[in-house]
Amino acid sequence: MPELPEVEITRRGLAAHLTGLTVADAVIRHPRLRWPIPKNLTKLLRGQTIRALKRRGKYLLVEFDHGTLILHLGMSGSLRILPAGTPPEKHDHFDLVLSNGTLVRLRDPRRFGAVLLHGGDVHTHPLLATLGPEPLPDKFGEDGFNARYLHQATRGRSIAIKQLIMNSRVVVGVGNIYANEALFRAGIRPQLAAGKLSLPRCAKLVAEIRATLTEAIQLGGSTLRDFVNASGQPGYFQQHYWVYGRGGEPCRKCGAPIQQIKQGQRSSFYCKHCQK
Repeated sequence: MPELPEVEITRRGLAAHLTGLTVADAVIRHPRLRWPIPKNLTKLLRGQTIRALKRRGKYLLVEFDHGTLILHLGMSGSLRILPAGTPPEKHDHFDLVLSNGTLVRLRDPRRFGAVLLHGGDVHTHPLLATLGPEPLPDKFGEDGFNARYLHQATRGRSIAIKQLIMNSRVVVGVGNIYANEALFRAGIRPQLAAGKLSLPRCAKLVAEIRATLTEAIQLGGSTLRDFVNASGQPGYFQQHYWVYGRGGEPCRKCGAPIQQIKQGQRSSFYCKHCQK
């Protein structure tokens, strides 16, 4: 599944091509995604001007004067900028045709993505209303995810720390890949009970979550299956993994074999020597 870095890379790639343009048409080929695409979406979007493209967690938010288009890439989806008139392929389900002769195309082989429209404050939409703070400070420096916040969120919790930081109600966008990597960098075992973390260790983990996500964005994200950015280019962060997907291989720091376990039906990778 595209995680926060991949979604942010997609947002940045699309924003320069979309902002200020008018929607000439919206083409719905297969409305049955994770949630059905609204039947009247084409009518509602045609002739509307795109004011901004933002992100909340793993959701892309295309802002119009009359509402916000909520886009989610699901398990294996992607958004591409293409010339208008480009013939669709089997898994191309939705096009946003723009006034400058280009289009934005949603490709979603597994149909777990979403194309929804919400009027009014988009942050009241059920998909967004209960989300926790962003792990990266916004451009205004607002920062709801910090050491004290995480320390408070872990008090009295017996849940494993990896599962807690992957909970979008606690913090958004920390998926399986980046949770594994951040915990290694912070020297914390993924199965450690969250309530056992001290304030200094919470501070270290917050810093490493931010550093991991920031580096992943700089390197174009991770391409494990078919993720590409808006221009069709893959990411390269997977070449820098410390532990993810490296079960049985030597730790890049100490040489001990990387351990692989299951947590909540997801694979976790860690070093017994470097993580406590």
